[in-house]
Amino acid sequence: MNTEVRRTLPATAIPDGCLPWSTEQTQRWTRVLPPGWTSVQRLGLRNLKLALLTGVLAAVGLVSAGLPPYLAAAAGLHLVWVPLRPEIVWVSAPALALTVLAVHPAPVLPVIAGALLLSATALAVSGLRLRARTRQRDAALAAAAGVTAPLPDAGGPVGRGRFLSGLGTFLILAGVPLAATAGLWGSSDGRRVVVGCGCFVAGLGVTALISGLLGGRRAAALGSAPAPVLRVLTRATRHGDARVFAADDVAGLRPLFTVGVVPPDHKGDYDADDVADGTVDLVADVADIAGPAETNPLHDDEPGPLREAVLYGAPYDGAEVVLVSAAAEPGGPLVTERSSGPVRPVPESTVRRRLKQAKRAAARRAAEDEQHLGLVAAARLMTTVPVRRWRAGPVDRLAGLLVVVSGASMYWAISDGVSGLWQGTVAALTGLYAAFRVPVKLRWRITADRTGLWLNGLRGTTHVPWDDLRSARREALELKLRWSHGGAWTVSAPRWAWLQRRRGVPHPYDALAAEVTAMLGDRALRPTGDSEEKERGRPLWPLAVPFVLAWLTALLAAVVGLPDW
Repeated sequence: MNTEVRRTLPATAIPDGCLPWSTEQTQRWTRVLPPGWTSVQRLGLRNLKLALLTGVLAAVGLVSAGLPPYLAAAAGLHLVWVPLRPEIVWVSAPALALTVLAVHPAPVLPVIAGALLLSATALAVSGLRLRARTRQRDAALAAAAGVTAPLPDAGGPVGRGRFLSGLGTFLILAGVPLAATAGLWGSSDGRRVVVGCGCFVAGLGVTALISGLLGGRRAAALGSAPAPVLRVLTRATRHGDARVFAADDVAGLRPLFTVGVVPPDHKGDYDADDVADGTVDLVADVADIAGPAETNPLHDDEPGPLREAVLYGAPYDGAEVVLVSAAAEPGGPLVTERSSGPVRPVPESTVRRRLKQAKRAAARRAAEDEQHLGLVAAARLMTTVPVRRWRAGPVDRLAGLLVVVSGASMYWAISDGVSGLWQGTVAALTGLYAAFRVPVKLRWRITADRTGLWLNGLRGTTHVPWDDLRSARREALELKLRWSHGGAWTVSAPRWAWLQRRRGVPHPYDALAAEVTAMLGDRALRPTGDSEEKERGRPLWPLAVPFVLAWLTALLAAVVGLPDW
């Protein structure tokens, strides 16, 4: 836990009369936030995929139930707009409800009721967020007490929103031809699904275009006149975001909001993740073989120290801001950053939940670190050999079997009643990915010699010199090796922690990681010889060919109706 401000801001960087945004003032701001379940603090790529998947499934389901494709796509898009663009929902939900009532086909009244319920729910949730924005802005303005200052980059070009505008145009142009190709599909259901998918893609384009226009307009309005200023604390996350705290929250216990940031002179506006949450993944994962970096107990992804900063602009859900903060390193220049995405407040319920999760995670990490250190100490007793090798074992073969079973389950699901080329396309892509992963799970190999590690993969062998290797750890179900310049190698397998504790047997990945860590920290433990090419493992893509052919054959048999062999 950080118990003091590590980086201070020089007095010359603080505008005259700028007041600290104290905990007392921020509590007035946090009290007017909408319920935590109505918004997303940081969506990120994984949750963006989840939002898109639920939207697509809802749209396809409504099309299959008889709703016109364009209405089904609009209904599914609401599951994307509610967390990302509530401004759209405020207009689109009533329009969807009126259109459904005007053109609905009589035989699908339950579907109509479902679409209307979705519209009403989306409108209510978005209304809570939009009405709360005014109260948030008023609370921030009251804390600033009328003190304003010109932006540090006032008068400069505003690139905010250009990327999203271009992305939106591209998606619209892609969605329209996709819908126009519906006549090429044989079945009526297939044509309806393709039209719905085309409308959904075009709707995502409209989402991106509106996001770009809103972001650009708000950024331009912020720089058009002196903006309210407040003194705060901030710290950078490993995702490239800035997380803002009250000026007197020197322990960093209560984050107020998170916002994606970029330098003001950045050529391209990395607001593509504005669709997701305005976050930008600009910083690689931080790994330190000497031990974990100093982090806040509330957030594992915040290795940066707290820094004093001046916040330009009144923050609210969706706002644009500028931050001028102390240097990240002693003696460095001030850091000026403008928002690359909307401000996302952190509700109180999220803070309480993350504190509980952090306590459990800290206890779990402490136990795992103790075990890891014990294994490393035991590994230091190993005898030096010319070449050291590790390869896939029983847990990896079990992982490969689980992938094969999943593929078989998908095959039977398709062959038992699902037909159509679009289903086959989705299944083919999923199955192809699995077909290429099975050989890696069954035949991976790591070879250590005096020069470093040799890792085999689908395309060939990767050499990682000892000086470049950063860490070797088992993380959840994965064995992960990291090296310089963002390189990483991972393989995953099942793990039963309770059974391992009961039997007193470490997971094979833990033992492997401990041995590599011991070699990394002590040169005397490293192998002394040079490995031969045949010891380093061969490219695994030839082993993937039979799996790929078997999957494609089974898929054709299920979708096209080829005879059983």
